Amino acid sequence: MTRVAVMGTGSWGTAFAAVLAEAGCSVRMWARREQVAAQINAGRNLDYLPDLQLPPVVTATTDPSGACDGADIVVLAVPSQTLRDNLVEWGDAIPAGAPVVSLLKGVELGTTKRMSEVIAEAGKVDPRRVVVVSGPNLAREVAARQPAGSVVACVDPEAAERVARACATPFFRPYTDTDVVGTELCGATKNVVALAVGMAEGLGFGDNTKATIITRGLAETTRLGLALGADARTFLGLAGVGDLIATCMSPLSRNHSFGVRLGSGMAVRDVVAATRQTAEGVKSCEPILLLARHHGVEVPIVEQVVAVVRDGMPAREVAGKLMSRDLKSEKH
Repeated sequence: MTRVAVMGTGSWGTAFAAVLAEAGCSVRMWARREQVAAQINAGRNLDYLPDLQLPPVVTATTDPSGACDGADIVVLAVPSQTLRDNLVEWGDAIPAGAPVVSLLKGVELGTTKRMSEVIAEAGKVDPRRVVVVSGPNLAREVAARQPAGSVVACVDPEAAERVARACATPFFRPYTDTDVVGTELCGATKNVVALAVGMAEGLGFGDNTKATIITRGLAETTRLGLALGADARTFLGLAGVGDLIATCMSPLSRNHSFGVRLGSGMAVRDVVAATRQTAEGVKSCEPILLLARHHGVEVPIVEQVVAVVRDGMPAREVAGKLMSRDLKSEKH
């Protein structure tokens, strides 16, 4: 039986733990709080997925070393902007040779590094062991065993296949790939586009507007990805357009829902206070913009989201600024 450590007990980490268990793995989760570990050991994660009954092979501990001890695969499911600090704290506990799976979808503040780069640097992990899992995987739907596909990307095809075998179930279909850059960039940028789509919905705009934002969001994500050396085909697959559609259109998407509140007139701090959560796109939009500028890539949707999130520009001004840009060919 494959032994998997899942570091983090949020919605997606918990849902993925259930997928791993369904696939025949034994799963040991790391929780920062004793209360959460106790809930998981009792078969539930009441804070995030209260309706999900976890099988007995999923257990939890507050000891990072205990979670990682003897693990064949280590899954990282902590918030993106806490990854470096977490790896500095317990990265040495990750067993040598074990594939390290990133469920994270963000770009690091301050460094503009992708999560796989942070894992390699802060966790001292060989990049050939870093595996990225990304796709249209809304946690509640996966937890409910609704059919879904995902991309398992690693520069080492054997490591990708190893992780894919560990999470393949009748309702969760992994597809392997070697394009780590494109897979990660799709996962990070779609959150920012989803904020913009949510803002449009909050402003009362309809499907024409939302479809336009999604399509042009895909275009600027692809431009940036190609500048970073990604495979263009990735952006048309599950990690690209698939995840983009799910995140931008579903009320289960935290980024979409956050954007709706911004569009309705709430400030970022008010949304955080009301939901007690910050969407990944809120924290990643600025480093993605900086990354794009560093590579000379225009990302107007990301730029406008940054203006709302960081600079406090009213969401209602976003549409006007985007629609008044200079005319050009759609292929650019």
